Amino acid sequence: MERRELLKIAAVAATAGRLVEAQTQHKFFSAEEFAIVDELMEIIIPTDDHSPGARSALCAAYVDERLAEEPDAKVKDSWRAGIKQVDALSKSMNGVPFMAATPEGRTAVVERMSAQEKFFALVKEATIHAYYTSKIGIHQEMEYKGNVLLNQFVGTELAP
Repeated sequence: MERRELLKIAAVAATAGRLVEAQTQHKFFSAEEFAIVDELMEIIIPTDDHSPGARSALCAAYVDERLAEEPDAKVKDSWRAGIKQVDALSKSMNGVPFMAATPEGRTAVVERMSAQEKFFALVKEATIHAYYTSKIGIHQEMEYKGNVLLNQFVGTELAP
């Protein structure tokens, strides 16, 4: 066996192992669905100079866990149908599925969705809730310090 063949086999084995691991770590989404939701959420709340974005705050994992616990099948079906719509919209706009599109192409899909898709409102609401209840959202974005003595009045002054 040649060295190149051995390297190809090792690469395939490593990739297959990561795919199996990725599929088992999600409770509701498939690995492909999770990747789409994670990317949508990162586009909605991206990393900036002030704080990390939705991906760092693990927003997609939060939604994945909540949907796994969701008793209403209609809610679950609406997420799966919405993810399929995202891929279909990307194929019509970019000629490729959402995750195969360029970053600019994915952003264009989200911009189009924001104007007309109910699924966008669902994802946006879930992203905001997950982000601003995460440690990153609370402490880094909102700069919440907790119950600490401030030694100053932080509110607005009352008029006499």
